Amino acid sequence: MHIPSFRLIDRIKTKTVMVGIRYFGGITLRIIMKKFFGNKDDVIQFSNSNIDNRQAIIDKFHLLYVENNKQTFDNTYWFGIHAIKCPLDLWVYQELIYKTKPDFIIETGTNEGGSALFLANICELLNHGEIITVDIASVKDKPKHKRINYLQGNSVSTDTINQIKNILDKKTDRKVMVILDDDHSEKHVLNEIEIYGKLVTVGNYLIVEDTAMAGHPSYSELPSGPMEAVQKYLQTHKDFEIDLSCEKFLMTFNPNGFLKKIL
Repeated sequence: MHIPSFRLIDRIKTKTVMVGIRYFGGITLRIIMKKFFGNKDDVIQFSNSNIDNRQAIIDKFHLLYVENNKQTFDNTYWFGIHAIKCPLDLWVYQELIYKTKPDFIIETGTNEGGSALFLANICELLNHGEIITVDIASVKDKPKHKRINYLQGNSVSTDTINQIKNILDKKTDRKVMVILDDDHSEKHVLNEIEIYGKLVTVGNYLIVEDTAMAGHPSYSELPSGPMEAVQKYLQTHKDFEIDLSCEKFLMTFNPNGFLKKIL
């Protein structure tokens, strides 16, 4: 869970400069406003009788984890490759992969490639499945693995989607899982869910990452984010349901973000 760097050259290549300016401009302003004019009432008060103590403890730990990012997710590695993930979530991912055995796992937001390598290694243990990972940035020194397909581009562009479909077409009777983890703005995530939700096969999962952002409970300076995108999508669609069993370890970066396709 992080706010990524702007990467001007890569955004020029992928024609996402204006999208980035709108996203990062809003975030920067809100962070500055909260720093200088923040409300002390934002801190969780355990004595408040209206707050469930169990959830308050989970939220407090979540905020502690995020606030100490240099020690936690900025210092998390898989086989030497930086993986900006919560290990509790990665454990759930491997359980889902073992249970559903997808032929393809599509990931938006490659970053340094740590999570793509993690997913590929799990597939290697199963001797089944391959990874399609997309980012606007070209991944420097990306980990090489025979099961990883790297694509550079805007995750919601027609060109990128067509490249993904060309890879998926290698197998007709396929099972597909999707993990969304790039631009965390509500509009972009909702667009991704609309597009990638159609690629997920029944019984498999669409994981919307970082639904904890925008005050659920982290990064409360943001007005909305992935959580609101999920809520808005589910208001008008019945093809997915939230699988709360995937939150069994209590703290997750993706509350209400594990969506199982049922139709």
